[in-house]
Amino acid sequence: MDMGPRGVQLLAVLLALGLCAPAGAQKPSACQCSRIEASHRKNCGFPGISAAECFNTGCCFDSRVPNVPWCFHPLPKQESEQCVMEVAARKNCGYPGISPQECASRNCCFSDTIRDVPWCFFPILDQDCHY
Repeated sequence: MDMGPRGVQLLAVLLALGLCAPAGAQKPSACQCSRIEASHRKNCGFPGISAAECFNTGCCFDSRVPNVPWCFHPLPKQESEQCVMEVAARKNCGYPGISPQECASRNCCFSDTIRDVPWCFFPILDQDCHY
């Protein structure tokens, strides 16, 4: 395959963009990482990735559990750390069609991004999150 100088330049730019794009990612909070069951981790890295490299891509790192990904995708960010949890951990605090305002008036969390799960749910009262 013969690539002219313009093709080589384009390839170099694309590779540089692909390698540099994750560098601006924000490190997830401790709650976004520690509240995921180890068996539910979704791989976000490569074999031998360091904690710093993993965090730089916006992912979580925990090497304490063998035979699961050590660099993994975090739970979705929420307005309050008390609302960060796996969907399976949600306990219903409302009713079908509840508004975010009514949910908030009950001192509960609201997230309507996933169908067929409680959108208004009780917060986790334990604020102590660890990696």
